[in-house]
Amino acid sequence: MLKMTMFLKRHPDLSHDEFVRHHIDQHGPLFRSIPEADRHVMRYIQTHPSPLSDDAPVSVDDYDGTAEIWFDDEAGMKAVLTSDTYRDKVFPDEKTFLDHDNTLIQVGHQTTIISDA
Repeated sequence: MLKMTMFLKRHPDLSHDEFVRHHIDQHGPLFRSIPEADRHVMRYIQTHPSPLSDDAPVSVDDYDGTAEIWFDDEAGMKAVLTSDTYRDKVFPDEKTFLDHDNTLIQVGHQTTIISDA
């Protein structure tokens, strides 16, 4: 299994709340509509920062959210990200709410250290 983690920056024309609404309500379902995703995506999670108290043990970095997508393998990731639906619908949508130049992407294999199982 291969995991892609994206640290997302919003398009400069959007507020953080507008970004979150678009990411959840529009982009998520649009990504889910990719036919190849049914075969190759094992899991897709969006996370958006929560406000923390001043004395929280960690600070929140300057990203508007993350997206984590688990693919069956590299060929599956390629099938999804080069599909007609991704190219014609999903990627153009990304340009409306993401700042691609400041979004970070990491792809790799995860190692479980602690699990609830």
